[in-house]
Amino acid sequence: MQNENLNHKKGLLALSPLILFVIVYFVSSLIAGDFYKMPITIAFMTACIYAIAVSRGKAFKQRIDSFCIGAGAKDIMLMACIFIMAGAFANSAKTAGCIDDTVNFTLSVLPDNMIMPGLFIAACFISLSIGTSVGTIVALTPIAAGLAHSTGTSVPLMVAVIVGGSFFGDNLSFISDTTFVATNTQGCKQSDKFLVNSYTTIPVAIIVMVVYMFVGQGVNSPTNIPSANIIKIIPYLIVIISAICGLNVLIVLTLGILSTGVVGMAFNAFDFFGWCQSMGDGITAMGDLIVVALLAGGLLKTLSDNGALDYLIRLITNKISNRRSCELTIASLVSIVNVCTANNTVAILTVGSISKDIGDKFGVDNRKSASILDTFSCCIQSILPYGAQILMATGLAAVSPMDIISHLYYPFVLFAVSVGSILFRYPKKYS
Repeated sequence: MQNENLNHKKGLLALSPLILFVIVYFVSSLIAGDFYKMPITIAFMTACIYAIAVSRGKAFKQRIDSFCIGAGAKDIMLMACIFIMAGAFANSAKTAGCIDDTVNFTLSVLPDNMIMPGLFIAACFISLSIGTSVGTIVALTPIAAGLAHSTGTSVPLMVAVIVGGSFFGDNLSFISDTTFVATNTQGCKQSDKFLVNSYTTIPVAIIVMVVYMFVGQGVNSPTNIPSANIIKIIPYLIVIISAICGLNVLIVLTLGILSTGVVGMAFNAFDFFGWCQSMGDGITAMGDLIVVALLAGGLLKTLSDNGALDYLIRLITNKISNRRSCELTIASLVSIVNVCTANNTVAILTVGSISKDIGDKFGVDNRKSASILDTFSCCIQSILPYGAQILMATGLAAVSPMDIISHLYYPFVLFAVSVGSILFRYPKKYS
């Protein structure tokens, strides 16, 4: 009993940096009534300093080394590279006039009440085709933000449409990394997981699209829409088509950046050095996001080294009594670990094997457990203010993470429906 209490105290201490982050960022922002008051970088810095200070059993240099290993992890560095390239592409495309013409073209094609559902369908289709939410957000967020400004619509709402739709494919696509990991850890086929997912994901997408049709009824296009120069749309077409073809997101962004240079110089929007300046300004604007990614990576590595994840897993798995509670446990495990890692693929990898063990013990269908892991990890990832997707979207649209989160209809509805599917044993065939 004494050892149990000691382990409980150690577990809470290991988790306390994450609790401190929540208090510093969310609680202080709520008290101030403004999520711009407390910079997320300061909240992370405070939590990181505290996490290093309370780490036990290591010399100070070892604590710093461990933090730096987490900050410099390959996933974090890849994220930083994507932020840099996306900033360069977004700003050079804007300076070249590509956004304005793409927005004008979209306004001329879509009727007023179909702008929001049209964007949502586009995000769903592209993410399903390329299997990544990040690539979809990079391609469509600037367009959504431009449409919002042109129509007088809320920018966070329009950007949230893209973020929500991007996770439709991240969750459902056959080529998504979360699909690979979920099916491999649970020992089932990708097609089987797709079928289980489709019972909840597709109806939710249809419901949300209808909601956007009603919400979008108040969106009125400008009366005198300038004619769009089709050539200036080419950079976005290149990004979207190359992404759908399955090219790596860094290659996609490189092609997009080169095309903005060609188009911008062809129409005298800038010369070579002006192009370089626009790219530099875009990269500089991504500075805060890169800092957050580095601090989050270091903090989460420190949490893991201190046993926070192991403590959470032990705490939650002790509550299982039947198949329904087992499925809820799997959902809780992947959700909480996702909060601690800010990476849905890593979260599935972390709890995949234990989910398989407890699922087999209580008779959970492997296809259902794979669906639960993928769905709940994507739902949580899509609403994390320090997750790569929200950071990318807010950086490209220049809005607050919390402004977007409050408009994320798709992940919240999907989360509620997925919990309901566990409680009411739906679909019966896999429950």
